[in-house]
Amino acid sequence: MSDSTVSNSNIPNEHSSLTEWLDYMQQIHVSAIDMGLSRVLPVAEALGVVQSAKDDAYVYTVAGTNGKGSTTAVIAQMCQAAGYKTALYQSPHLSVFNERVRINGEMVSDETLIDAFNKVEAARLQCALTLSFFEMTTLAALLIFAEADCDVWVLEVGLGGRLDVVNIIDPDMAVITNIAIDHVDWLGDNVEDIGREKAGILRDGITLVYGDKTMPASVQQAIATHQATCYQAGQDFNYREVDTDVWQYSNAAVTMQLPRPTLSLTNTSNALSAVLASPLNIDKSAIEQALQTVKLAGRFDYRETHNRHWLFDVAHNEQGVEFLLAQLLPLWQQHLATQNSCEQGTRKPASIKMLFSMLGDKDINKVVQRLAEAGLPISDWFIAEIDYPRAASTSQLQSILASYVDKAQIHAFERLSEATAAVINDSQAQDLIVVCGSFHTIGEALAALAADNLN
Repeated sequence: MSDSTVSNSNIPNEHSSLTEWLDYMQQIHVSAIDMGLSRVLPVAEALGVVQSAKDDAYVYTVAGTNGKGSTTAVIAQMCQAAGYKTALYQSPHLSVFNERVRINGEMVSDETLIDAFNKVEAARLQCALTLSFFEMTTLAALLIFAEADCDVWVLEVGLGGRLDVVNIIDPDMAVITNIAIDHVDWLGDNVEDIGREKAGILRDGITLVYGDKTMPASVQQAIATHQATCYQAGQDFNYREVDTDVWQYSNAAVTMQLPRPTLSLTNTSNALSAVLASPLNIDKSAIEQALQTVKLAGRFDYRETHNRHWLFDVAHNEQGVEFLLAQLLPLWQQHLATQNSCEQGTRKPASIKMLFSMLGDKDINKVVQRLAEAGLPISDWFIAEIDYPRAASTSQLQSILASYVDKAQIHAFERLSEATAAVINDSQAQDLIVVCGSFHTIGEALAALAADNLN
């Protein structure tokens, strides 16, 4: 495709803001999602990022349906704690774009991003190609990592694996967290097709950490084709919870008692397996330090603000909800015990309030059904359409919810900021507010809370 869709006069200049650049890059390609590497590779080669990663860095690439963000965060934190200059690329972001591109845990600056965007745009024009927003921004992240001479790159696949722009970089270590039905319009409607796409990150002779006990035949075939070494959860490594503060990890070589992180132990176990299987020098003290400090906004993210208890989790499909519930049920019991130990007076019993919205191309029905039937004391649902092109409408959310909960429990609003204000006003200090359904749901709720004009 030629670059005829945007004139050169529309290109932001060196004084343009990050917002102006992001707006521009959303307009220069005909579709937001355009999977394939044929347009990206020439631009990447012109920028030199492929060769830089191959020669100068150890690369972890993480694919999977759920848990990629937590897994990449833990890997990066462990590498950083061991003294490696560590690059971390994740998507999407919750509040600001800079969250996607980090070096040693710190978001890169607007100026660094703008400089990279200028260079990517120049290379794109030189190659006479159009690129999607995700392709442009991912190339910019890779360029930033190359120019910063990072020792370790930890890369989260955006969608699938085989045709995702992250896959232009050959990984030294591959991780597939799990495989479930999601993004059916692009990846297929069965685990074999989806597994085939995600296994596209494999290379000949590579090591793969596979983080689920069930493996599709398509992934097994890819492992055989590439003669890859595979470490699979439940077979080659495992973990168990010891108590609220300690967990135990084990594989054929080691057994370790470790401090419990705030993130999922399943994802943490996968990340640790990838670190231990690498040639990097990462000892137990670095692992312990990382587990005590690693955080990821929006992943079982507990906060207290506006005199309310909040839990933010990006669960947006059935498997994601299972991850959420596995951790939410014990948290609720702990929360309830804490509230019951306080002076109750005339207060109502504590309950859960849901602040909820999803994208329209997700299986909203299954997510709502699982949440509604989990046995939790959810007293009210506050819903609104999120400000995103693929958002489910408020009426769509309301219709699905009405199949599982009493209509009197559903409170519909035009904007999520209004729903956020309402859940504060209609809840008590002893309640727990759970915000879930999408990255965009959490992002908008956090933005509304940060505006601090809700009550």
